[in-house]
Amino acid sequence: MTRTIPGFDYHRVPVADDIALNVAVAGSGTPIVLLHGFPQTHLMWRHVAADLVAGGHTVVVPDLRGYGDSDKPAEAGTDTYSKRTMAADIIAVAKAFGHERFALAGHDRGALVAFRAGLDHPDAISHLACLDVLPTLDMWDVLHGTSAAVGFHLYLMAQPPGLPEQMISASADAFFSSFLDQWSKDPSAIPTSVRAAYLDACREAVPSIVADYRASATVDVDHDRVDRAAGIRLAMPVTVIQQDWGATLGYEAAALWSNWAPDLDHRTIDAGHFMAEEDPAAVVAAIRDLVHR
Repeated sequence: MTRTIPGFDYHRVPVADDIALNVAVAGSGTPIVLLHGFPQTHLMWRHVAADLVAGGHTVVVPDLRGYGDSDKPAEAGTDTYSKRTMAADIIAVAKAFGHERFALAGHDRGALVAFRAGLDHPDAISHLACLDVLPTLDMWDVLHGTSAAVGFHLYLMAQPPGLPEQMISASADAFFSSFLDQWSKDPSAIPTSVRAAYLDACREAVPSIVADYRASATVDVDHDRVDRAAGIRLAMPVTVIQQDWGATLGYEAAALWSNWAPDLDHRTIDAGHFMAEEDPAAVVAAIRDLVHR
């Protein structure tokens, strides 16, 4: 089972009282922090991270709070796994390595954390990349009718504590495997050893994963709504990379993102959801272009 990225040093970094994150670090030069998505760990960045190090960057790759080998605090309320709290974790990680200002890229759940970091900490985030996701408020606004079936897990994990955790734990491997299977255009991009690591990590983290998703149906929406009403937008250059969803979901992703990001480069690539593993070269190229804007 693969649990580490070759050539990276590993650290446990305290980010809050009794909470530490598992963080991989390598390279030298301008810093880039990479945040993973669901149902994955920091390993999803293994190709991209190595290429960015080779290109002259310091690359910091944590497991998010509640995922992988990072701590998984019990849900004491929606703030425990709010994206605001998780974004503050990432600021603390970067500062622990001496980076007061850095580029930040996130995929899926990590992109939502990165988005919130960009809104809450504009002085710290120099450039922002978000992969294959919509901002939380927009995501809930556009899901409707039968097309919303693609997001059944969002509704399941939005339910009060108890039932979702029990249902998912009862068939954890089948639940998490279904996303790895259905959301990938190229299943070979996730080799058996990495897939096993993802499933093992998710199996051990069901309560915290559900809490992360539950926060996105509650407090995260509230935070986005307050910022939208106040006219707060992303102040840094932003790149959004998405797969070609076509017209099936009934909205224009670039238009939704442009409402939040005045300086936006929106790219569509021919890959599945797990694009950092399926087409790492395209992701690396987009991040390199971003940090030179």
